[in-house]
Amino acid sequence: MGNTQAQYLLWREKATKDRMLQEELMAMENQPERIEDAFYQELAFGTGGLRGTLGAGTNRMNVYTVGKASQGLASYVCRNFAPEARRIAISRDSRINSELFAETAASVFAANGIEVYIYPDIMPTPCLSYAVRALHCAAGVMVTASHNPAQYNGYKVYGPDGCQITTEAANAIEAEINAVDPFVNVQDMDYEEARIKGFVRDVPDEVFDAFLEEVKGQSLLYGDDVDQNATIIYTPLNGTGRMPVTRILAESGYPNVYVVPEQEMPDGHFPTCPYPNPEIREAMELGITVAKQKQADLLVATDPDCDRVGIAVRSEDGEYVLLTGNETGILLFDYICHRRLAAGTMPEEPVAVKTIVTTDMAERIAENYGVKMVNVLTGFKYIGETIGRLEEQGNESSYIFGFEESYGYLTGTYVRDKDAVDGVFMICEMFAWYRERGISLLAQLERLYKRYGYCLNTLHSTEFAGSAGFAHMQQVIGALRTQMEQIGDRKVLRCYDYLPGLNGLPKSDVLKFILEGGGSVVVRPSGTEPKLKVYISISASDREQARIAEQKLYEGMTEIMSKVE
Repeated sequence: MGNTQAQYLLWREKATKDRMLQEELMAMENQPERIEDAFYQELAFGTGGLRGTLGAGTNRMNVYTVGKASQGLASYVCRNFAPEARRIAISRDSRINSELFAETAASVFAANGIEVYIYPDIMPTPCLSYAVRALHCAAGVMVTASHNPAQYNGYKVYGPDGCQITTEAANAIEAEINAVDPFVNVQDMDYEEARIKGFVRDVPDEVFDAFLEEVKGQSLLYGDDVDQNATIIYTPLNGTGRMPVTRILAESGYPNVYVVPEQEMPDGHFPTCPYPNPEIREAMELGITVAKQKQADLLVATDPDCDRVGIAVRSEDGEYVLLTGNETGILLFDYICHRRLAAGTMPEEPVAVKTIVTTDMAERIAENYGVKMVNVLTGFKYIGETIGRLEEQGNESSYIFGFEESYGYLTGTYVRDKDAVDGVFMICEMFAWYRERGISLLAQLERLYKRYGYCLNTLHSTEFAGSAGFAHMQQVIGALRTQMEQIGDRKVLRCYDYLPGLNGLPKSDVLKFILEGGGSVVVRPSGTEPKLKVYISISASDREQARIAEQKLYEGMTEIMSKVE
């Protein structure tokens, strides 16, 4: 407590340029638990950059932690790139303080002599990835907390390849950040002055236009007839997707697209959707209500930074069925393979990429179409890195699809992160192509299950809040790393521990248990939230048998974790 109290008093003295932070610091006085939680650690920086709750303290997102991170990144760029290559692109989402943090970062970069390109308005994460490559930047920064609740914000860093930074780069940047005193060493310049002097300029409109053209270029219609007259409901969940998604659908010939009114405009408070994640039903409820009113055929939703997309499809009885990220992924994967083969555009040695927690069913689809499936660690950055390696080998055109169970998809190589603009575009195309042929997405999904076998994939998260919760989570992971003979009613055949590095993959705090009778359980701490994630994959003869087996496995994992003190 002594160190946290000292840090608290230092911030009371030094953190004076933000009145709201000062008021929060004063309110903490004589509240040791609040002080402990706000100062017990530095906000961790890694391959995903920074992410945390807004507020005062070293363990919070604020202008001082953002300034410190920006100075560390600036020092890294100046140390590793020639003066003529020192450029950084910046984008932001609709979250609270995103504009402030983006301008704070730009001011620090400008003060360090780095040229800055910043989008003048909110823009999706994939647009940042695209701008980094298009403008030949040394790095990129996306101010976002993706799908987290409103009290969060974050700071994602990209390398010159448009991909989230590697572990090596993250470690080097972190070392620079750790050397920065946020009250002493951060170089700064007035933002408006930086713009007037030309250190900070807007990303040219042509860059965004080129991005949209790249997305359109992913189409696999090849002149085929499609039925685009279906009613489509779209919700950007008060985030960045509204403009790019509605524009690309309009320009691609979809006349009946309606946006959910309450979730159309940017709003970092997410008033109708406290947890703006298209993976969960609560985030989709308002969209489903509008879909019922319009008798729509398809509902699509993107998260606040528009890199994830979720969908709901109307069934024959008029109800709306939410598809999981795995289900949408295998539908897209099969559609891409089928269309490419039919049109003769399948590469000679096609490659698809998925994460190790994404459905095993994709492996069977890949085998059927003669596609090499590459499995990578959880996180789309590893899919982006795989594309980069293919490019280095001269095989970039071999890549046909990448996806992860957490609703992230990418059909091309024009960006190096998941892209929900592309995801919505390709989902609507796939939907329209099947509709023209009298096939619903639900019917096509059942066809795939009959052909490849039913596979159920679930994700369960347990939250470990605060410093005590974080310590307990580490104890749980340590206990799971010891020999486990059984989970639920199934014996553990093998345990893969990725912490030392495995199968050529980077070191990662991930455990994968292979179970008797088919199936697996993967356990890992979230890289962005104080949560422990448990992924269960089970194959069975039908949906009900898979559900029963999955429930037994989850109950078994819950029992094991509850015994850890």
